[in-house]
Amino acid sequence: MLITYPDSLGKNMQDLRTVLDKYLDGVVGGLHLLPFFPSTGDRGFAPTDYTQVDPAFGTWQDVENLARDHYLMVDFMINHISKQSSYFQDFVAHHNDSPYKDMFIRINQFFPDGRPTAEDIDKIYKRKDKAPFQTVHFADGTSEEVWNTFGEEQIDLDVTTPVTQRFIRDTIASLASHGTSLVRLDAFAYAVKKLGTSDFFVEPEIWDLLTRVKANADASGVTLLPEIHEHYTIPLKISQHGYYIYDFALPMILLYSLYAGKSERLAHWLRLSPMHQFTTLDTHDGIGVVDAKDLLSDDELDYTTKELYKVGANVKKVYSSAAYHNLDVYQINSTYYGALGDDDASYLLARAIQCFAPGIPQVYYVGLLAGKNDIKLLENTKEGRNINRHYYSLGEIDETVQRPVVQKLFALLRFRNQSAAFDLDGSIDVTTPDAQTIVIRRSAADGSVTAELLADLATKQFTVTENGSVVTL
Repeated sequence: MLITYPDSLGKNMQDLRTVLDKYLDGVVGGLHLLPFFPSTGDRGFAPTDYTQVDPAFGTWQDVENLARDHYLMVDFMINHISKQSSYFQDFVAHHNDSPYKDMFIRINQFFPDGRPTAEDIDKIYKRKDKAPFQTVHFADGTSEEVWNTFGEEQIDLDVTTPVTQRFIRDTIASLASHGTSLVRLDAFAYAVKKLGTSDFFVEPEIWDLLTRVKANADASGVTLLPEIHEHYTIPLKISQHGYYIYDFALPMILLYSLYAGKSERLAHWLRLSPMHQFTTLDTHDGIGVVDAKDLLSDDELDYTTKELYKVGANVKKVYSSAAYHNLDVYQINSTYYGALGDDDASYLLARAIQCFAPGIPQVYYVGLLAGKNDIKLLENTKEGRNINRHYYSLGEIDETVQRPVVQKLFALLRFRNQSAAFDLDGSIDVTTPDAQTIVIRRSAADGSVTAELLADLATKQFTVTENGSVVTL
């Protein structure tokens, strides 16, 4: 599955379709199309209206054309919506007379008199160094605070109220009507707030929410993918409830394994991982550190972080700091190719391991083209995550796809797409013949096809075979 913005591989979705048809036939089967709705911030993640396509990107017809040839994943920001949305603007204009007043979490109603206290605020799992509240000035001359976890344009929704639940139901149905196969629930773990808690993955209420949303998804014929960046045990818990999950631990564990030339930690994680998941090495956000905690020791995490800054191409600590608008201290901003020092051999091995890991590999568009860190875009915008958000022109893509590392990656992904060995109902076996070697064997459910990856994490040499025959990449 390719992850891309609608305007990153060319200028719009028509250009994206051209790239898919010209270069990526057989390379990708699914498409995670990052937000293409009108938005007022966070590169699409502050949507104003899910019923519209931003004209700069194209039309619903363009979305449906993409969905015809690729199973399509679309984001639904279940935690928040733009403050410029018609819902919030109606609330600002009509305050307590607005039909949408219950869509938002009003601090004076959430907390009892005399609260929140400093203790209350300290408990909250925050994405910024202050209380996650924003003051709203209403047309009637009054003001009050509402919940605001992320950027200033992203106002949190109260997912417990009927008006918001109707909004969730209608939005999922609308996305499904335009060809969406999977709905990614962005910032899912933040969506439930409960007095006296951290307001992050609040149990059991988070399960009640997921059950309600799944009923909406089932009615519309789509699959849910809850998005959670946190300790690996939380996604595994969701997996045990029968949902697809993300493997956000793999990127850091794999970096450690390639830096150290050791196979034990990687093999341990691959044996734990469920088959019904989407694997990542890179996304539109940074490389998650907290996701791998306890799968790597604190010393190993520290080693990996230091090595990333040492061997990574043009990676600096400041790019992941508040100076570059970084909202998450547990992520490092870099392309994955850059994190591996722009080294082709290390990068191809990383992608080979991702292809053989349990689940479905998602490859971010910059990673698909083995992209280097975009320091110019980073410095022009002072946005840390833009180091990994390069805008490719069609001409640049024509040149980039000719690089040997990209051609070999395309060949690897074509093999991954066509081999029956990677059936999600099949099996996986992971062994470590020695401290630096890993062998990953994937087999079809009926045993008819077996693919094997033999990799030396120290030398970065690897071999792929199918039913005993070497696959040429």
